[in-house]
Amino acid sequence: MGEELSPEWDQHPANPYTWPARKKWTVVFIASLVTFIVGLNATSITTAAEDISEEFDLDNDMFEYNFLSVTAWNAAAAFISLATLPLMDNYGVRRVYLTCYVLFTIFLIPQALAHNFATLVVCRVIAGATGGTLQGSADAIAANMFPHIHERALPLTCYVFSLVFGVTMGPVLGALIKPLDWRWVFWIELILGGALLPAVFIFLKETRGSVLYAEYFPVDSDNAETPSNANLALHEFYSVTTRSAVFLTTELPIVLFTLWSSFAFGLVFIFTQSIPLVFGSAFGWAAYQSGLVQSAVGIGQILGFGVCMIQRHIYISSAHRNAEKPGDPVPEAILQLSIPATPIALAGGLFMYGWSIHQSHWIVTAIGLALVGFASMVIINAATIYITDAYSAFAASAIAAVAFGENVFAAFLPLAAKPMYERLNYDWASSLLGFVGLALTLAPLLLLLHGKKIRSKSRFIRAGVETSG
Repeated sequence: MGEELSPEWDQHPANPYTWPARKKWTVVFIASLVTFIVGLNATSITTAAEDISEEFDLDNDMFEYNFLSVTAWNAAAAFISLATLPLMDNYGVRRVYLTCYVLFTIFLIPQALAHNFATLVVCRVIAGATGGTLQGSADAIAANMFPHIHERALPLTCYVFSLVFGVTMGPVLGALIKPLDWRWVFWIELILGGALLPAVFIFLKETRGSVLYAEYFPVDSDNAETPSNANLALHEFYSVTTRSAVFLTTELPIVLFTLWSSFAFGLVFIFTQSIPLVFGSAFGWAAYQSGLVQSAVGIGQILGFGVCMIQRHIYISSAHRNAEKPGDPVPEAILQLSIPATPIALAGGLFMYGWSIHQSHWIVTAIGLALVGFASMVIINAATIYITDAYSAFAASAIAAVAFGENVFAAFLPLAAKPMYERLNYDWASSLLGFVGLALTLAPLLLLLHGKKIRSKSRFIRAGVETSG
C-alpha cells in the first residue's frame, strides 16, 4: 500500500507504518473481533427459522421466507459495501468504521424487539449494510499498517479466519441458546458488541497513511471552494464509489477470484439450509441439533488456518526468486496449496457430504463438512492475500469487489438449497455443488500459470505498484 509522500513522513510517529508492533496488532485484534461478531449476526438467526416462522405466521411452502432475513442482510452488505469500502482508499477508515459500528450495535436492539417480520427484515438490511462494511474494511486496516508484503500475510489470515469462522459459528450460537427465546441471539450479540465498543473508539485509530499525512502536512489552497474544484471533488467521489464496480467488470483477477472465493463463502450459508434437511431426514435430528453440526465446518476452518501458516511460509520464501519485484513474494505463490485444496477438500468434501448419508455414521457426513470448511478457509485466505497485495493502493476497492460477490452468493444461493436438495435428492444436490467446485479450480490455476502476464495488463495493478514504490 505504501504511499511515498515525503521523506519526513516516512519516519513520522503518526505514520501507521512506524507504529509499534503492539499497537498494530491491537488494532488487528479488535478489527478481527468486530468481524467475528458481525459474522455471528449474519447467520445466528438461521437456527431459529422454525420459531420465527411460527411466531410471525410465515408460509414457507412456496418460498423460504424465514431465510429472507439472512438474504436481506447479505444483499445489503453486498451493494452498500461496494460503495462505502472504496471511500476508505481516499477518505480514511476511522470515521466510516466507527459510524458503521455504532449503527450496527444500535440496530441489534430492534432486531431483538421486532414485533413483526417486516420490522425484522428492515433492521437486518441496516445491520447488513453496516456489518458488510465492517467486515470488508478489516482487510484494508491490516494492509494500511504493514508496509511490506511479507508482513501482511499473517494479519490478513487472522482477518479471513474471523470472517469465515464468525458466519460458521452463528448457527452454533443459535443452537446453544435454543432453550431461551430466539431473540436472545441478538441480546447476546448486543452484549458482545457493546462490551467491545469502548475498545473500538479508543484503540482503532485512523490507519490510512495518505489521510493522516494530509492532516499533519496540509496543502494550502486559496481556491478550495471554487465551482471547478467542487465539480472535481464530486467527480472524484463518483469515481471512487464506482471503482469496485469497474474492477468487477474489467479486471480478470478480480472476476476469477470473486467466483472462486464467493462459491466457497456461499457454501457456508448453503449449509445453514441443507444441514437441517440432510441430518433431519437421514439421521432424525431436530433443526436446532443440526445447528450444532455447523461446528464441523468450524473445526475444518481451524485446521485450514494451520495450513495457511504453512502457505504463508511458502509465500514468503518465494521472494528470493521474484525477478519482477526483488524482495517481495511472488503473488502466485500464495495459491500453491489452495489449488489442490479446491478439488480435493472442497469438491471432495461435498461429494462425501452428499453420498455418505446412505449407509454411513453421521460422523462421516460431518467430516465431509469439515473438509469443505477447511477448503473455504484456505481458498478465501489465498484470494484475499493475492488481491490485497496485487492491487496495493486500491486494496479496499479490490476487496470490496470480491466481498460483493461473496455476499451476493451468500444472499441468494441458500434460497435454492431447499428446492435443489428436495428435487435432486441430497446426494446429487451436493454432487452438483461438487462439480461446480471442480470447475472453479481453473480460476486459481489460470492465475498460477499466467498471473504475471495477466497482472501486467491491469492499469490498476500497475498504478498500485508505482504508488507503493
